[in-house]
Amino acid sequence: MKKIGAFEPWFFLLFGVFHLHRIWGLIDRNSYADFWLSILESKGALYYFLMAILLALCVLGVGVFFKNRRNNYWWRWVYLLGGSYLLFDLLAIAAGWAFWYELLCMMFDVSSPYWNVIWGGFILLGGLAFGLGVKLLLERRQNKG
Repeated sequence: MKKIGAFEPWFFLLFGVFHLHRIWGLIDRNSYADFWLSILESKGALYYFLMAILLALCVLGVGVFFKNRRNNYWWRWVYLLGGSYLLFDLLAIAAGWAFWYELLCMMFDVSSPYWNVIWGGFILLGGLAFGLGVKLLLERRQNKG
């Protein structure tokens, strides 16, 4: 029988909020880009805190996918595909790969004509993830009681 794990709605809710915060980037490009580029460059406590949370959630999600590989819900593919991508992203940042850093700098180029498309896409992704988290939370509560 398929079960929704206790952490699973929170996984999507947290990733949803993380992506939805990018609305800030549509409101104030400069402060948004300055904030995140300074986090990336300084590699201070907030940087490592965020990296640890993202790493733990992705590893947990990928683990759940493989643990339930014969009995998965469709949305657990997000753990495998999105989690694998994010793990690669975290590795590329941590390893200091120049091409990845240059790509991130291009993403944070406030003069880019694609700024709204890039960050709007992340916001849309965040809204979908957050909505899925709410749906899973409600389904889990309904199935328990």
